[in-house]
Amino acid sequence: MKRLKCQDYQTINYEKVKREIIKTLDGSTTIHLEEWNESYHSKHGAIQEAKHVFIKNGLSLFENNPVSVLEIGFGTGLNAFITFLESEEKQQKIDYVGVEAYPVNAEEVLAMNYVAELKALEFENIFQKMHKSEWNKKTEISTLFSLTKRKQFFDEIKDYEIFDLIYFDAFGYRVQPELWSTEIFQKMYNSLKPNGVLVTYAARGVVKRSMISVGFTVEKLAGPPGKREMFRAFKKV
Repeated sequence: MKRLKCQDYQTINYEKVKREIIKTLDGSTTIHLEEWNESYHSKHGAIQEAKHVFIKNGLSLFENNPVSVLEIGFGTGLNAFITFLESEEKQQKIDYVGVEAYPVNAEEVLAMNYVAELKALEFENIFQKMHKSEWNKKTEISTLFSLTKRKQFFDEIKDYEIFDLIYFDAFGYRVQPELWSTEIFQKMYNSLKPNGVLVTYAARGVVKRSMISVGFTVEKLAGPPGKREMFRAFKKV
C-alpha cells in the first residue's frame, strides 16, 4: 500500500486512481478507491457513521443555536445533506462550509443513494443543488441553510475563529498521514471560535497527540458501527 506524502496530495491525479461505487452495510453507497483500499465512508454504514460521528457527537451540542460548520472533506456531500436535514427538522440556522480539493464527478453524485436511504425524496432537488452550486461562492440552499464549497487544499486554510464546529472527515491516516499532522490541526484550532468543537471518526494515538500539542482538549467516545472509538476535541478557553 502506497503511503502518500504531502506533495503527492497536491499533485496526485485522483481520476487515475481506480474508483468504484459500493454499497455499505447499512444500504447506503460510497466511493471506494481500490488502489488504496480506502473509501469515502465506512463500509460498515456510510449514513450510520455520518449520523453518529458528526450529528450525534457534534451538531447536537449546538441544538437551539445558530451554528457555523466547517467540513474537511466535502466528498459525496453526505455530511452536508444530513446536516441540512437536521436544520429542517430542528429549524436550526446553519452556515456550512465544505472544503474539497478533488470534487467527485457528476456520474458519482448520481450514483449516491442517500436521498432514498434517508427517506428524504422531497429534498432530492436540495441534494442536487448542493452539488451543482458554484464553487467558492455562498449559496442559500434554504432559508435556514447556506453552503459554501471551497475548492482548496487543507493546508491552505487560513480561517481564524470563524467556526463553531468542524467535521474532520479526511481520508484515513493509513493512506494520507499528512492530512492528520500537527500543522493541519493547528489550522483547525485557529479556525474554531473559543469553545468550538472538532469531531472525527479517527481514534489513533498519533492523531490525539497532534491535537493536544496545538491546544485541543481531547476525549475518546464510542465509535460508529464497526469502529470501537472516535475523538471529539474542544478549543477550551
